[in-house]
Amino acid sequence: MNSNIIMYASAIIAVLIVIYMLIKKMDIKITLFLMGIILILISVGMGKEIAVKDFVSTGSLWLDPLQVIVTQFKQTFGAAGFIVLILGGYTAYMSSIGANDVTVNALTKPIAKIKSVYVLVPIVFLLGNALSLVIPSASNLAIILLATLYPILRKAGMTALTAAAVIATSATIVPTPLGSDNVAIAEELAKHSLFAGMNVTDYVFNYHALVSIPTIIFIAFVHYFWQKRMDKRDSLRGIALNDNDKLEVHETVEVKGGLLYKTVYALLPVFPIILLLGAYAVQLTTGNTIDISVEVATLVSLVLAIVCELIRHKGNKSVLEKTEAFFKGMGGAIPIVALLVAASVFVTGLKSIGLVDELQASMQQMQGNGLDFILPLILVGLTALIVILSGSGTALIFAMVPLIVPLAEAAGISPIAISVPLGLSGNLFRAVSPVAAVILIVAGTVKADPIAIVKRTSVPMIAGVLFMFILSMIMFL
Repeated sequence: MNSNIIMYASAIIAVLIVIYMLIKKMDIKITLFLMGIILILISVGMGKEIAVKDFVSTGSLWLDPLQVIVTQFKQTFGAAGFIVLILGGYTAYMSSIGANDVTVNALTKPIAKIKSVYVLVPIVFLLGNALSLVIPSASNLAIILLATLYPILRKAGMTALTAAAVIATSATIVPTPLGSDNVAIAEELAKHSLFAGMNVTDYVFNYHALVSIPTIIFIAFVHYFWQKRMDKRDSLRGIALNDNDKLEVHETVEVKGGLLYKTVYALLPVFPIILLLGAYAVQLTTGNTIDISVEVATLVSLVLAIVCELIRHKGNKSVLEKTEAFFKGMGGAIPIVALLVAASVFVTGLKSIGLVDELQASMQQMQGNGLDFILPLILVGLTALIVILSGSGTALIFAMVPLIVPLAEAAGISPIAISVPLGLSGNLFRAVSPVAAVILIVAGTVKADPIAIVKRTSVPMIAGVLFMFILSMIMFL
C-alpha cells in the first residue's frame, strides 16, 4: 500500500512539474531529464528494477540514472535521431543556396492574379500548408508569408484580421515524412508487433495522410465561411476592416534567373519527398518494393543539389564551402534529438516506479465496453489544455511519444488510434493559443490584439480537431 502511495504521489508531482514548465515556457528538456532521474532513483529505493531492456548497471545507485541517459542517447542516435539530424542539415543547406526562396516565390506569385477575396482564403491556407513542407517552423513560415503574401492579400481587399488568421494557421498538419514528430512517432510504432519494421514513409502515407489530408481540406472550407462571417459581423459593429492608411506594403522580392534554374531550385527543397512518393507509387503500381529510407532520399537530394550548385557556379570553390551549412544544420537539430532522449528518460522513470503497469491494469477494464475512444479523447483533451496554455504544439508530442505503444497496449487499441490524434491535435491547437509564438508574431506585424486573431483561428482549428478525431476513431479503432 505504501509503495502505491509513493508511486502515485511521485508520478503526479513529476507530471505536474513538467506541465508547469511547459506552461511557463521553461526548457522542457532539462525538466524531463531531471524528473526522469528522480523517478528512477525513487524506483531503485522502492526495490524495483530500472525499466530498460537489457540494462547493465554501473554498480552504483547514483550513476545508474546517468547510464540510462547514455543508453537512450545511443539508441536514439542509431535510429530517429540520425534522421532528424540529416533533415536539419538538408533544410539549412536549402536555405543557404537560396532554394527555399525560389520555392516560396514560385508558389506565392500566382496568388496576386486571384481577385476574389474569399476565394483566396482557402487557397492561401492550402498554399501555406504546402509551404510548410519546405519551412516546417510555424513561426518562420508566418514571417515569410507576412513579408510576401500579406501585402498582396491586403491589396486584393482582404481584411487584416482575415489575412492574419489564414497566415497564422498555415503550418498545421501536412503529411510529410520529413517532419521530426512523424519520424519520432514512426520509430516508436515500429516497436509494436503489428508495425514491426515500419518506417516514417509507411506511417505518413498509409495512416497520417488518410486523416490529415481530408482534415486540411475541411479546415480550408471552414476558414472560408468563418472569416466571411466574422468580417460581416465586424462590419456591422462598425469595426474598421481595411485600415489602408496603416498598411505598410513591401514588394515581394523577385527571384532572378531563368526558367530552368527556377524550376530545378523550386523542386530541390521537396525533392526528398518526391523520391519517397515515387518509391511508394512504384510499390503500389508494380508490387515491387524500392526501399528508399528518408536518410537515403535526403542524401540523394543533397548530392543533386551540390551538382546543381557546381553547374550554376561553374565549379567555383565557394560551392563546396557552402556545404558546411549542411553540417551546421545537423548541429542545429541536436535540441530535437535531446528532447526525444529526455522524453524517453522521463517515461523510463514512470515505467520503473510501476505507473505504466498500473495504468495497464486499470485500462483493461475498458476493453470490449465500447469505450475504446476514451483514452485518445483524454489525450487530445490534455493536449488542448497544455498547448493552449503554453503555446507549444510539439513539445508535448515529443514528451508523449514513448508512451504511445504502452498506453495503446494497455487499452487494447491500435497505437495508430493514439498517434494520429495526438500528433495532429498538438499542431492544430497551437494556432488557438494567444501565447503561441506564431500568433504573437502575426499580431505584432498586423498591429492587432492576439485575442482578436485567436477569435478568427479558433473555430477553423477546433472544427478541424473534431473532424480529425472522429475520422481517426472511425478508421483506426
